[in-house]
Amino acid sequence: MRGHDIPQTSLFSFVSMEKRIPETHPLRGIRVLIDRGLVKLERRFTEMYSDTGRPSIAPEKLIRALLIQILFSVRSERQLVEQLDYNILFRWFVGLGMDDEVWNHSTFSKNRDRLLKANICQELLRAVYEEATFANLVSDEHFSVDGTLLEAWASQKSFKPKDGSGGSDSNDGGGRNADANFHGESRTNETHASVSDPAARMARKGGGKEAKLSYAGHIIMENRNGLVAGALVNTATGNAERDGALALAEKHSGAQRITIGADKGYDRRDVVAGMRARKVTLHAAQKRSQSALDGRTTRHPGYAVSQIIRKRVEEPFGWGKVIGGLRKLHHRGVELVDSCFALTMTGYNLVRMRNLMPELATS
Repeated sequence: MRGHDIPQTSLFSFVSMEKRIPETHPLRGIRVLIDRGLVKLERRFTEMYSDTGRPSIAPEKLIRALLIQILFSVRSERQLVEQLDYNILFRWFVGLGMDDEVWNHSTFSKNRDRLLKANICQELLRAVYEEATFANLVSDEHFSVDGTLLEAWASQKSFKPKDGSGGSDSNDGGGRNADANFHGESRTNETHASVSDPAARMARKGGGKEAKLSYAGHIIMENRNGLVAGALVNTATGNAERDGALALAEKHSGAQRITIGADKGYDRRDVVAGMRARKVTLHAAQKRSQSALDGRTTRHPGYAVSQIIRKRVEEPFGWGKVIGGLRKLHHRGVELVDSCFALTMTGYNLVRMRNLMPELATS
């Protein structure tokens, strides 16, 4: 018998939002993990907000919404707010009821920037990583470190002389996107800076690569399951990788000596010396000539193991750029980019941990 197409929908629904989400949906396990991390930040949230005034967006809902944007590659806050209005799955994960009003996108952006500037994302990354530690998913002895360039939210045309001369730009094209001719002009970070994002620097990952306005992102990965143990962003200078690696090693070194695997870009005498001062044995790939490492490090079987596992450190970078929206940044300044980077790495950890913890598969 043919069904009838009735244009009038029911006025009320008697099926709860909770029942509409499949029991085995991946977001269920991720919601359990992120809620555990947010509980640890309860005191921090209380300190951030005043006891008087108009209530803002709850920080827990704000963080869950930002994670939805990362996990589902939502390209803008405007589109995120639009989808929250009609997507039941997104509403359930964020913690909005079926009849709750969704925020205006500009209000959401202002509250987001306030949260990012409070450095709460770094604390959230540590809180989620602690959950992995309690579940015995991580190694506390063996790590890997690496860095990548994050393309800044600034045009090449914004890279102008610091003295205000304006360079040799040609505006013959007219309009808001005027033509620019850089032929024959020497453009360096010493003489030029971006007027859109002054903290960004022209950098390239290797020889023959195109130089772009960028930041340097760094992570330290534990070697057991490839979870991100720490992340930071700094200015893309010539010593960015060294400074990032030493800063991350400082946070994870303790009474016992640890090992950190790395590529040959870290095979430098100052890096090796800095690691040893922090009770870290650097397992960097050796350069063909003038290596800073010798047989004291390379003769051990653990060095060969580190050289195999360290290559997994590229996986969080790839996930962050393809899925998490890091291929082109949407924030300016080291502070905001660092928070965005840490939150994206938190999203990566949540996906990995959900897959590594069987009890969450049916949560």
